Amino acid sequence: MGFFTDYPCSDARKFLLLWCCLSVLAVASLGSKTRHFKWQVEYLYWSPDGVENVVMGINGRFPGPTIRAKVGDTVSVGLTNKLQTEGVVIHWHGIRQFGTPWADGTASISQCVINPGENSVYRFKVDKAGTFFYHGHYGMQRSAGLYGSLIVDVAEGKKEPFHYDGEFSLLLSDWWHKDVHQQEVDLTSKPFRWIGEPQTLLINGRGQYNCSLAARSGNSSLSTPCTLKGSEQYAPQILHVRPNKTYRLRVASTTALASLNLAIGNHSMIVVEADGNYLQPFSTTDMDIYSGETYSVLFTTNQDPSKNYWISASVRGREPKTPQVLTILNYSPTSASKLPPSPPPVSPRWDDYDHSKSFTNKVLALMGSPKPPSNYHRRISLLNTQNTINGYTRWAINNVSLSLPTSPYLGSIKFGLNNAFDHKNPPDNFSSLYEITKPPVNPNSTYGNGVYMLDFNTTIDVILQNANALKANVSEIHPWHLHGHDFWVLGYGEGKFSTKDEAKFNLKNPPLRNTAVIFPYGWTALRFVANNPGAWAFHCHIEPHLHMGMGVVFAEGVHHVGRIPNEALACGMTGKMLMNNNRN
Repeated sequence: MGFFTDYPCSDARKFLLLWCCLSVLAVASLGSKTRHFKWQVEYLYWSPDGVENVVMGINGRFPGPTIRAKVGDTVSVGLTNKLQTEGVVIHWHGIRQFGTPWADGTASISQCVINPGENSVYRFKVDKAGTFFYHGHYGMQRSAGLYGSLIVDVAEGKKEPFHYDGEFSLLLSDWWHKDVHQQEVDLTSKPFRWIGEPQTLLINGRGQYNCSLAARSGNSSLSTPCTLKGSEQYAPQILHVRPNKTYRLRVASTTALASLNLAIGNHSMIVVEADGNYLQPFSTTDMDIYSGETYSVLFTTNQDPSKNYWISASVRGREPKTPQVLTILNYSPTSASKLPPSPPPVSPRWDDYDHSKSFTNKVLALMGSPKPPSNYHRRISLLNTQNTINGYTRWAINNVSLSLPTSPYLGSIKFGLNNAFDHKNPPDNFSSLYEITKPPVNPNSTYGNGVYMLDFNTTIDVILQNANALKANVSEIHPWHLHGHDFWVLGYGEGKFSTKDEAKFNLKNPPLRNTAVIFPYGWTALRFVANNPGAWAFHCHIEPHLHMGMGVVFAEGVHHVGRIPNEALACGMTGKMLMNNNRN
């Protein structure tokens, strides 16, 4: 007998069916919560490395507060801009924003900036577990220190595919003593002025300038020991552990420029997660991490418990003029003030790209992870070049340097505002004759703000192609980050990509990521499904490079986007449209 066969009235059956469905939905949502936060963003005097400077903080602290939620939760952040003279937005890095593309936090792409004195609410659902972070996405506010950690735990009753006894988070960043507004002027000056290398590397917002924690033990090239008296803001955050336990270390890089190498003295690490996606576990003694990437690693405290051990981060991919940053792994019950007897880990040589590629090629998806479609509908090849425009040094993609419009793309596309941005399609490819190993024969480029319009629910391949910069024999590392999606990294290669390289693609277990690196003079192949209605940034995550034009915009299924909050549109042509509608 069926459940409803005892009820002759069809209306009763409908009612009970509705009741049953609602009950299931109620049970499914029992573990979900709305987690509320109230933030005030403002400039503060702070000493991230022992030298007082101005930082961009939240609620009087730097870095910003950690957000912690569970899968299925809604995060609600009420933000007040107290910067006095500039707007602000926050990007939730790695959160895909299904159904809330206006909450992605990208100025001129998903929303208008939040002006001085204004309040705004970011409200979005976190749909998968992992290690994420947030940061400013207007001007160079990430360089000013506007960032913090965002951790999403598995839903109630679910388990991770690995075990650990405790966990820590490391937020890695770099720090300049030069004011961020001066840096912006440097990058847009004629002649061009490079901002230089960072003075300090920071772990959880703390570093030590012109001294070394290891100097007192004679284990540092810097002979000056750090004086930590009155150092609440810059003393290292020590990781306190117990012997013979396994710990999860969540690592996120929000650096503005530096690629880093992380190591724990005398300890190996098992890499298990990247960008919120589980990996086939592999062991390593050190790991490269690029701006925008996040990882989880497991380590076991199986060393001599009478000693402490260094944790270090060092510059990779650029000739290091910034000393490594250190903190201490403290074994209980050994005193945390006891310095490790061994020298800090030695980073691989800065230009040892074979070491970097070896690590990167080990990053593979956990068995059972979603696999990419076997074919693509559209391929877009993006050539990264350094160029000049009217004497200004810029970065360009397929000879177009991104210059964002005053109206957010999301609203402009949804409401058909044809004059809000350039409707000429940006190029899907570049000349096959371009010589990537030499400076451009014609260095001139153009500004543009066109959009790559993607057919909804189609599979897109992107080939990121690196090239020589304006100076001979210079090709830089570029970590590229895609908003609103994860992509499969199908492969990496040397030189110029050709269709013959498709034979090297990994379609069996490619990792799902939201950030991927292209190595000097090389290519990286990505694949994703355009299934998230919205307008999405895709750009180099190095702050000066994005500021100088290294990015593009993808848009898909914008007609499926629901009602966009007015506050996200109240600028430029979309703002005028709202005003006219209100008058009518």
